[in-house]
Formats: sequence, C-alpha cells, structure tokens
Amino acid sequence: MDILTQIANNKKTEVALRKSLIPISQLENSILFNRNTLSITQKLQQSSSGIIAEHKRRSPSKAIINQNLSVSEVTKSYEKAGACGMSVLTDSKYFGGSLDDLILARASCNLPILRKEFIIEEYQILEAKAHGADVILLIAAILSKEKIKQFSELAQSLKLEVLLEIHNEDELQKSLIPSINMIGVNNRNLKTFEVSIDTSKHLSSLIPDDFTKVSESGISSVESVIELREYGFLGFLIGEHFMKNDNPQKCTSEFIKKLKS
Repeated sequence: MDILTQIANNKKTEVALRKSLIPISQLENSILFNRNTLSITQKLQQSSSGIIAEHKRRSPSKAIINQNLSVSEVTKSYEKAGACGMSVLTDSKYFGGSLDDLILARASCNLPILRKEFIIEEYQILEAKAHGADVILLIAAILSKEKIKQFSELAQSLKLEVLLEIHNEDELQKSLIPSINMIGVNNRNLKTFEVSIDTSKHLSSLIPDDFTKVSESGISSVESVIELREYGFLGFLIGEHFMKNDNPQKCTSEFIKKLKS
C-alpha cells in the first residue's frame, strides 16, 4: 500500500468524525462562506514568476521541515515576497496542518489560497469554502472520473477554482473535464519518493491548452522554473525549499527576483 492510499484511508475516518461534529448547515452559515473568491489562474496568467508558495510543517517523505514559524508570519512573508498565490496543507496526521491554518492564512493576506488536502467527499469542498479557500486540490490517483466531475462541478458552483493533480498519463486522461481549471503534475514518485521534473516535461505536451499547467514538488532552483516554462508551465508550487529556511520572505523574495531578472 503506497502512502497516498494510506492517507486516503485515514481521511475517511477523519472526515466522518468532522461531519458528525459540524453539520453542513453550520459550514454554509460561516462568515467566509459567502466571500468573493480570488482567481489564481488569472494571477498565473498575468505573472512573471508563477510562484505558488506553500506552508508545510512536515511531510511523509521529509519528516519535519519547519515547525517554528507561525502560519500568519509565513503567509505575510510570501505575499511581501511577491508570490502569486499560497498553498496551505490542512492534513493533520501526515503534514501537521489544520483548517485553523487556512483561516489564519486567509486573515493574513490577499493572495488566492489553495486548500491542499486529500479530498474524498463533497463535505471537504464545503469546508474549504467555509474556511476561506479560493482553490481546491483534487488528486486523480484517489478519485474516479465520476468523482472528479462531481467534485469539480460542485467547486465551480461555489466559485472555487480546481487544481487537478496527476502523476502519469492514465490519470491525465480521466481528468480532462471542463470544470477543471488547472492540471498540476506532481513530480514525486509516490512509491519511491524520488523526484524528477522530467515527469512534468513528459506530460506537458499531453495537457490541452485549455488548462493552466502547474508543476509541483521537487522545484528548488530558478533554473528548473525557467526550464519548465519552455514546456508551457505557468505555475510552480514550491513549499519545502522556502519552508526549510528560517527567513522564508528573504528566500522567496530572492528566488522571485532572480526569475524576473
């Protein structure tokens, strides 16, 4: 059983517990549920950097990355540095995140925010909306084509954009649905944890131009971003490279300045 399957199985129990504690009506009545959302696809299309900076305390592949910085501090740092958007991990067991992190990030910046989560039920999409997200992540490896369509259409009805994550060509083929805004290629092999941007390069020509292309995982150099741009990628989701630094604002700012120059 690979790590993604383990996480998805754990998520079923976790979501069932939250549903028993917080009814959908309570989510729909939250202050943030009716806020006007921000478009990350527009930001990426207009940006000279395309950086989506991520808040991530730990991960199954790297264990602890950085648990010393507050969400608010990191969020403000990313916005000041010029990031296009922000990704917030909300999984607790494997990544040390929470929905509270999402609320704190929303209160600390005016960037479009992606809820980075392992979504297996519609309830989690309503949660994302109620906690201030602008974008949700759907992972093709744990969802059927029918679920991808169902979840993405619900997200669009809530004015949430959708980033659909793939690892290979088979996952891409079941994900070409009009209600998807962005196709994200995860460069990490979930069985070995090895990372290679060649995965993004290989899949880039197979992704129709209707979708904004985003490359995820293993991006730690300006050279990699420049290289991936030549393959049509507009977005670059970077977390570990920035988060492992004690001064994420300086690190992110210098990275983006190099890109722009």
